[in-house]
Amino acid sequence: MKFVSIRIITDDIKRLVEFYTRVTRLEPAWFGEDFAEIATISCTLAIGSTRTLQMFEAGDTRAGANRSAIIEFLVDDVDAEYERLKPFLKDVVQEPKTLPWGNRSLLFRDPDGALVNLFTPVSADAMRKFGR
Repeated sequence: MKFVSIRIITDDIKRLVEFYTRVTRLEPAWFGEDFAEIATISCTLAIGSTRTLQMFEAGDTRAGANRSAIIEFLVDDVDAEYERLKPFLKDVVQEPKTLPWGNRSLLFRDPDGALVNLFTPVSADAMRKFGR
């Protein structure tokens, strides 16, 4: 099995794709007006409008209701990313801080309220874990 993507469902796809385009500095691939993907080296962030739910038997899926998952991106320098994004971010949950497991982490919310973590391994163990 290969983990290839995570999909976010949103009521405002243009706003959310614009947000993640700015965070990642990667261009999205649009597949119609209701679905886009931002492909990174290791995984793809897919973003679909609530209209795409009509194609699935998704049960109780609601845009902007996630309070348990964190979308994480490994970055070269989390402090530099924070300075770059600071004027743009509206809901910073945690400014860059080094956590006990050796990652320096920035935590903020996307426009739909999902948590996003940008992190840089800084301890020897964390750097080894991520091949740095």
